[in-house]
Amino acid sequence: MKKVAEAALDTSTEERIKEAARKVFLQKGYAATRVRDIAEEAGINIALLNYYFRSKEKLFDLVMLEKVQQFAGELRQIMLDEATSLREKVERIAAFYVDLLLAQPELPLFIFSELRTNPEKLVGTLGAKKVVMQSRFAEQLRETLGDTHSHTNPFQLIISLLGMAVFPFIARPMLQIVGEQNDAMFAAMMQERKHLLPQWFDAMLKSS
Repeated sequence: MKKVAEAALDTSTEERIKEAARKVFLQKGYAATRVRDIAEEAGINIALLNYYFRSKEKLFDLVMLEKVQQFAGELRQIMLDEATSLREKVERIAAFYVDLLLAQPELPLFIFSELRTNPEKLVGTLGAKKVVMQSRFAEQLRETLGDTHSHTNPFQLIISLLGMAVFPFIARPMLQIVGEQNDAMFAAMMQERKHLLPQWFDAMLKSS
């Protein structure tokens, strides 16, 4: 019984540290976060934190991998899906990012801030090249553009789609001030974008 209790305590402490690290890293980023900040947030001393996680970098890598999977894991599945049409993929991408980023508003700034600092590492973690340019989504896009004899680079349209999905959440504080919106109004506008984004993407395809 004593070993079971100790194991439960270990698990509880480890999860508390991870949760504290998630909160502090998302608020401050890697460079501005101190080990002491995480320990204080978790309600433990630094020695105990170092017992479970030997470095700030190790903790950050765990948090970053988790957040990258949240941000890009579902996108990867959508874009590689062989069974859905291009339009269905666009609809799913729009819905996915609206729901995810309304629930975790700090996530896009965290991801892109760290991406700017260490792009090679994160691009490798994301498997971005395969997802973006070698996916079924990219194939369908090239097929559609080929049917219209377009000279538009498919990468341009992929960038535009992801930008339209994510940018409002990066610029959210400014947009709410400019648009005189409270949180509920902003969320309602983002829900509307689930339906607007596929329409806008169709328009871009037709004009390409």
